[in-house]
Amino acid sequence: MAKVDLVFRQIDERTRDVALELAIENIQPDKVHIIDDVRPFTECVNQMLRIDHDCDYVVYVDADCLILEDMREFIDQCDAPYVDSYVTDRFRGRIHCGVHITRIDLVRKMAATQLPEDDMKYVLRPESRLRNLAMKPMGMSKQFRNFDTLHDHFQSYHHIFMKYALRELRSRTAVQLKRLKSSMESWDINSDKPCDLFVARHAVEYAQNYMASNASPDQVHAFIEDLPNHATKEIERLGLEDRGEFTRAELEAWLDESNSHVSYGAGTKAGKVFGLGLSRTGTRSLTSALQILGYDCSHYPIDEDTYVELSNGQYDLTLLKYHDGLTDITVAPFFEQFDKAYPGSKFVLTVRDTDAWLKSCSRHWYNRPAFKDTKDPDEEVHLRMRQFLRAAVYGCYNFVPNRFVSVYERHVRTVMEYFKDRPEDLLIIDVCSGEGFEKLAPFLKRPIPTEPFPHKGSVLSRKMAAAEADAAKASSKVA
Repeated sequence: MAKVDLVFRQIDERTRDVALELAIENIQPDKVHIIDDVRPFTECVNQMLRIDHDCDYVVYVDADCLILEDMREFIDQCDAPYVDSYVTDRFRGRIHCGVHITRIDLVRKMAATQLPEDDMKYVLRPESRLRNLAMKPMGMSKQFRNFDTLHDHFQSYHHIFMKYALRELRSRTAVQLKRLKSSMESWDINSDKPCDLFVARHAVEYAQNYMASNASPDQVHAFIEDLPNHATKEIERLGLEDRGEFTRAELEAWLDESNSHVSYGAGTKAGKVFGLGLSRTGTRSLTSALQILGYDCSHYPIDEDTYVELSNGQYDLTLLKYHDGLTDITVAPFFEQFDKAYPGSKFVLTVRDTDAWLKSCSRHWYNRPAFKDTKDPDEEVHLRMRQFLRAAVYGCYNFVPNRFVSVYERHVRTVMEYFKDRPEDLLIIDVCSGEGFEKLAPFLKRPIPTEPFPHKGSVLSRKMAAAEADAAKASSKVA
């Protein structure tokens, strides 16, 4: 078993006592550290990174998170440097925040990381900024996991005001602003009667008016430090009386009565979800979207167990004991076998305009040889998996356009023929052209998230196309 420390961070959240009780129950930590009412968050991060840990993993939990399922089994078998947890947020639907599973070597690297001067990203998101700076030179990448956790439910008006004034400051980029607007559009505020959503909207408008868009990092930092006072004055001005103590009984009553709570945690889904589209058809975007919907899927795994099992015709994968599904060309040649091994599963075929797909494949396969000398055992497994899957899917080791077109067209025909009498088990989706949750969520009988669909491939394609167009213009001018 792993040695696990819990670092519990509270700043007078109404749910703090119940949240700590649930965190201890469901994480079963060897040691608990409590950071109590340390503001601003930059100082909280400084204090948490000065803790002298003797453990394998540190789980950071905020007091606005109510963990409703056991996490310890997952932590004991985890080897990732960092796992960010998807939670069910009161205001934004499915998001990843509030519960962070961090390996001790990364924690120590974060503590030793030097910050750039006047860094606005650190002012607004100190923990994630430090983590990203620490992970990049270490060649690490984060993973995501769904746990049945409520985030920002049952909070005081004072807390909501502070949270959403800060949320507005953090949303002053095109992507983040789109996410905030999308969330706010889903808020059902039918009257001027004060409620959680009313206070959150008021806080957003207050921050927009109070803090100029061109404010300096020092000015933003000063505003964040003074947010408790701003919140107190505004809640009083609105004439609101805050809620009393939050109890476990209130939580249990809400869970019993609520028709809106969907459990996204482990063991809640029958069968698996398989993305059987070919590489560069939006399989990474699909994987991220499935994660938002509550399915912990693995995209193109390159571990030795999966290689050995597939190459020996074993389709009851060890990997799928811990994941809700699989995507990319690991699925494509074996989808019929997975269908039989995991009855009741759903299949998603990502498709794409053929010319755009070929261009993307050409870029993707560049400098990714199937064979090369290496002394790294992990890279050797990766290469063996690459060789095996390229042969199984494409019948060649290198990018051959005519061959690829033939394989793509035959794969789509084969999948459609296989599922022709089971249309309820197959979804065909073109995420690169803009299709998204409006098709995927109903297919999986999930609510449509407020979070935008993660069109990773199409965004990259647009950037590449723009770069190619700029290069062509420059070339024509020279000519």
